[in-house]
Amino acid sequence: MENVTDRLSNPFGMRPPSEPAVHGYGDPNGDFHFIGESPEAHGGAETGVPFSSPETRRFVELLDALGFVEGREPLRLRNAFLSYVRMTDSDDPKELERYFDAELRAVNAHILVPLGEEATRHVVEEYTARGPKIADTPLEELHATEVRGAGFLVVPSLDPRFWDDEDEDALCEKLEEILNSDYRQTKGVATRIG
Repeated sequence: MENVTDRLSNPFGMRPPSEPAVHGYGDPNGDFHFIGESPEAHGGAETGVPFSSPETRRFVELLDALGFVEGREPLRLRNAFLSYVRMTDSDDPKELERYFDAELRAVNAHILVPLGEEATRHVVEEYTARGPKIADTPLEELHATEVRGAGFLVVPSLDPRFWDDEDEDALCEKLEEILNSDYRQTKGVATRIG
């Protein structure tokens, strides 16, 4: 078995159908998996690091405030993994979903944090039993709440490019609450004790 934890980017050797791609990045053993839409939406095409656009600076600052950032040059994460539903431009976005699914299952995080409308809808519909029940709920109402998943706890978030201070504070408080709980017992039962 290969030790993948020493590779910051693409620890599982994904080879999507088109390049360049912005692969999953961070701690592949992390308990928190932050999921964005695409490099076009959230940056990374130039750096290879998800969420590295100037518009998502607040998101990286939030990660730092929560203790997930170990270093900035290059960005080094502890207990957190970053990826996109679509890691590259493709004529067939559905083709890319299987790569995302494989990576999500390989990371096997306890907490999924989809950021933005597309990522949230995909994660809620594919990885929770409540997808159809909350499909029409506005993301503003789901932001920084808990949705029980199929073996995951999902914490939907508004797109970090458009956060105001209240949005950022609400997500920070929710994630701090989870970090201070016994969230590791959630795996497989999708409930939180604490």
